Amino acid sequence: MNYRVVIPTSGSGSRLGKLTRYINKSLVGIAHRPTISHLIEQFPGDCEFVIALGHKGNLVREYLELAHPDRQFIFQHVVPFEGKGSGLGLSLLFCEKYLQQPFIFLSCDTLVKEQIIVPDHNWMGYAQIENVSDYRTLELESDYVNQICEKGINNDNQRPYIGLSGIHDYQLFWKAMRSGKATAIRQGEVYGLRKILSKTKVSAYRYTWFDTGNPKALAITREAYRQVDEPNILEKENESIWFVGDKVIKFSDNKKFIANRIERAKELQGFIPNIQESRENMYGYQRVEGKVLSEAITVSLFDKLLSQCSIFWKLRPLNGNEELAFKNLCMDFYKDKTYERIDLFYKKFDKKDGTELINEEEMPLLSDVLKTIDWDWISNGLPGRFHGDFHFENIIWSKREDKFTFLDWRQDFGGDLKNGDIYYDFAKLLHGLIVSHEMIARDKYSVTWDENKITLNLHRRQILIDCENIFNQWVKSNGYDLKKVRVLTALIYLNIAPLHHYPYSMFLYGFGKRMLVHELKYNF
Repeated sequence: MNYRVVIPTSGSGSRLGKLTRYINKSLVGIAHRPTISHLIEQFPGDCEFVIALGHKGNLVREYLELAHPDRQFIFQHVVPFEGKGSGLGLSLLFCEKYLQQPFIFLSCDTLVKEQIIVPDHNWMGYAQIENVSDYRTLELESDYVNQICEKGINNDNQRPYIGLSGIHDYQLFWKAMRSGKATAIRQGEVYGLRKILSKTKVSAYRYTWFDTGNPKALAITREAYRQVDEPNILEKENESIWFVGDKVIKFSDNKKFIANRIERAKELQGFIPNIQESRENMYGYQRVEGKVLSEAITVSLFDKLLSQCSIFWKLRPLNGNEELAFKNLCMDFYKDKTYERIDLFYKKFDKKDGTELINEEEMPLLSDVLKTIDWDWISNGLPGRFHGDFHFENIIWSKREDKFTFLDWRQDFGGDLKNGDIYYDFAKLLHGLIVSHEMIARDKYSVTWDENKITLNLHRRQILIDCENIFNQWVKSNGYDLKKVRVLTALIYLNIAPLHHYPYSMFLYGFGKRMLVHELKYNF
């Protein structure tokens, strides 16, 4: 049957709070794929989609063009998509000209397990759940809809409507939507469906429903869709990595971030995947075959990595003026950024500098500790080719190709796209050996912060402890400054603390402060 699918994505997704601050609600991840990919993949390959765009609509379009280039999309911008005069009904009316045929209405926050029924007749989807008060409901009579009820109206014969329907009598539907004016705009597709219901039968079909439209329901959905072999990725509010088929798509809300990433890919060619296609806010590359190093690590493989890194970390000689400029860059990157990030942590989590007990060990004020750092020594870096986020989850080992591939490289070093401090890569590698992404993703850590007492606990794999010892020896045997590496590592924990989720952020701050005191052998 010839039909189209309309997916409205124009709303701001306010019920999801901060999750939609940087992305559209249809791009919220489920099993490391945007929700909208799960929707699209439920339909035949030749199916055409009409996508209503509004809030962060450019990102929806960019993503679909990168992730699903073989699919057919019609994009329609909705104005206004929020505020006075906006509503789901308006989004649909903007799409009317593309839906002059039977079509399926599918809310962008609705996932179902079953195959979606074609619109060769009129139908609405419902689910079987206990609490229906938050949803519109369908009053059922046998296998048909008897009445569409608003929220808060409950009886034993009602089931929640899930935002999924097949509209066969599209002419009747659109006539109703056009005549319904403000009420139709406010009620959305159910206004037209009520008109159809007044003229003919509307079938009711039960689906296994997963809602992604509010934080509680989203958490349940994510757990239901969780895969055993999911990669360990620590989420950030304004960045995402998505896996779609054999593609990997990197997103950032910062266009300059993406542009610099793409530019730096030229410097790292041969060590990183080849970027196949890009847009302003994202780029894509073919998924690399192999395992992340955290899953494949052995002592011999770690030795192999360090051997390859000796080639990757390519020093670049600088003249006098360039040396001074690079040292000033390192000073800004290490000292100034550290103070800024610590201030951000205090503001974000309503904390202040204090003399805490960390694991029963008395700590000085962090501000006093920072004053003892020889920032000239820290800023005397090694300029050269660098990665910038060098840890095991960003390294793929391909046994078949006998090759390491580095992922998710930093976009710049303090604005420099060519040179970075190789010591920073050393510290990044060490920070992941000590506090591994795998353990954090598995919640194999704990932190309590009760007034001035912080208690930290962290599980570590023995193999990573062994690798840390090997790395420490490698640093010293190659003439590098191990103390500098370890101080930088402690500073990294403090720097990233405000960028991560609670309570991991608390852990990073406490862990970083304690390590910094120890490495500096601070006496107070």
